[in-house]
Amino acid sequence: MVPSMALGTGEIQVAAAKGLALCRAGDWDRGLQLLGAAAEGRQGAAELPGLVYSYLGYGIARYQRRVKDGHKLCEHAVKIQYYEPDNHLNLARVQLILEDRKGAVSSIARGLKLDPDHRELKELRREIGVRRRPVLPFLSRKNPLNVLLGRLRNGLKGG
Repeated sequence: MVPSMALGTGEIQVAAAKGLALCRAGDWDRGLQLLGAAAEGRQGAAELPGLVYSYLGYGIARYQRRVKDGHKLCEHAVKIQYYEPDNHLNLARVQLILEDRKGAVSSIARGLKLDPDHRELKELRREIGVRRRPVLPFLSRKNPLNVLLGRLRNGLKGG
């Protein structure tokens, strides 16, 4: 993160807004610095929207390899601002980094319930794909029999 900057209340809001804009534009280094400064300078959790924690969480998980910290921040963002689809998007992204595909699929679905036309959520869902039910649901998805039967069902495409 960044060295601690002393920010006043108005400056915290400005830093948060600029940080979000930079992250959305792909400038994660500068965006994370501003979001980190805003989060460190806040007086109470209510001062910052969940989006700040969401983008900060995804950013530190992806770019600083602090995946557990990032996951906690994204979960916090969803708790305080559930109705924001971007919070679910960033949580899903971190869950994919953690190789929690099931959690990511669930987060994407919750985000799309809030905004069925959310472009990035739809792209992420398309990217990871939607699995069909196992052929034998009483067996594990990874059971060799389910794998073989699934491949047969899908025309030997590889699952």
